[in-house]
Amino acid sequence: MIGSMVRKMISAAALAAILVCGAARAASAESFISPFLGYNFGGDAGCPGISNCENKSLNWGVAFGSIGSIFGSEAEISYAPNFFGEIPGTSSNVLTFMGNFMLAPKFGVFQPYGVIGLGLIKTHTEVSLGGLLEADNNKFGWDIGGGAIGYFGRHVGIRGDIRYFHAFQDLEILGLPIADAKLDFGRASAGVLFRF
Repeated sequence: MIGSMVRKMISAAALAAILVCGAARAASAESFISPFLGYNFGGDAGCPGISNCENKSLNWGVAFGSIGSIFGSEAEISYAPNFFGEIPGTSSNVLTFMGNFMLAPKFGVFQPYGVIGLGLIKTHTEVSLGGLLEADNNKFGWDIGGGAIGYFGRHVGIRGDIRYFHAFQDLEILGLPIADAKLDFGRASAGVLFRF
């Protein structure tokens, strides 16, 4: 089981590296790193909607890649604790690692973008009922979304976006697949972007 998880993580990392390195790079493309904060909503997340949610749980992550005046690519990793919400006696988290292609036309200091990509979605759940039950799911998935970057000089900007994540395979609980239960959720996030 551990060997299978390691193979899936290596496959996802290789796929992300191919997407990041293989995307079309314009002559003016620059590398970037962008730490961010956000929260998940909708689908299987503990917060049902993007607004009017009292149980927003912060997630965090970092994206890095290259971006030009039209195209870009990125690898992104994010971690969301308490993903399924605050439930007594349980804890949960979701880790995503995605490689994304970016369509990002630049208009002066403003750069809207759309992203689409593939990668790994890992869930972990623990339940305490006299003993400890744990469930891990490592699934391949995809994401799609969009946002915008506003630059404050040549090397620094802020960015915000909304993305949708969806797993290809059904969730499993204690090794048993749940039919037609593919993990999906949205994420709103904002962060800084450093170009170099």
